[in-house]
Amino acid sequence: MGVRSWLCGIQGRTFLSVKNNMKAFSTTLVVLLFGCSTGNKEQAPDRFDQLFSGKMKMIDLTHSLSADSPYWPGDAGNPFKYDTVAKQPSGAPSMGKYSTPEHFSTHIDAPIHFADHQLSVDQILPEQLVGPAVVIDVSAKCAANPDYLLTSADVTDWENVNGRMPEGAIVLMYTGWSKKWDDYPAYKNEDAQKKMHFPGFSAEVANFLTRERDIKGIGIDNFSVDAGAADGFPAHDITNGAGKFHLENVANVHELPALGAFLIVSPIKIKGGSGGQVRIFAVIPD
Repeated sequence: MGVRSWLCGIQGRTFLSVKNNMKAFSTTLVVLLFGCSTGNKEQAPDRFDQLFSGKMKMIDLTHSLSADSPYWPGDAGNPFKYDTVAKQPSGAPSMGKYSTPEHFSTHIDAPIHFADHQLSVDQILPEQLVGPAVVIDVSAKCAANPDYLLTSADVTDWENVNGRMPEGAIVLMYTGWSKKWDDYPAYKNEDAQKKMHFPGFSAEVANFLTRERDIKGIGIDNFSVDAGAADGFPAHDITNGAGKFHLENVANVHELPALGAFLIVSPIKIKGGSGGQVRIFAVIPD
């Protein structure tokens, strides 16, 4: 089932075709959200009204950038830094400057991150950054085992309940880890040898999703799509190698249904960048 027919199946409508060459991201969003026809000419304006009046449910899946945000320990990471350059009379900043690694807080891994000759973040097409969310809740398993690895059996178990995942899906692994966001030691969960312990995607499921399912990317609510104790970064190698992106440190995944939300992924556009901070919105049609 394609993303277009899938979305309109939820709303009981027929989805109009989306042109391959889109002039703007707003056009993409309009067509995807409102391009369904029932023969009622008032339907599209009604959907616009729901979106822009705040009647359509939208969820922000993004952590704020802050000096208190968890960061990857070691040489590859450092805390977020913000300096006020100019102030309002109240003391609030009217201009500031900041410094952050690309892969900090809620961010996207472009395919080039772990695969040479793949797309950088500015080269990812807008239509690749929108899609249906598939939320696989393994938080209970992760609570029992912080090193838990998502498997293809978890995916097929999800499909036994929800049906085969839609084409163009963005697969989110919900581990429950985002609840630890305000507790840095708990979030990185290092042992005595400084090895981190948090859940992730197995190499087996990464292969399954990229070879057996049509996905646009994967995401997780902790530091990395690879588990903290993984030997290297096998899920990164496989999914980036297949031209797919990752979303890491995703917030509020627990507020999403297993199926039915639509993601809008809007990353910073760094020329040649391997990734960068991203604002992620979930839209949940009625």
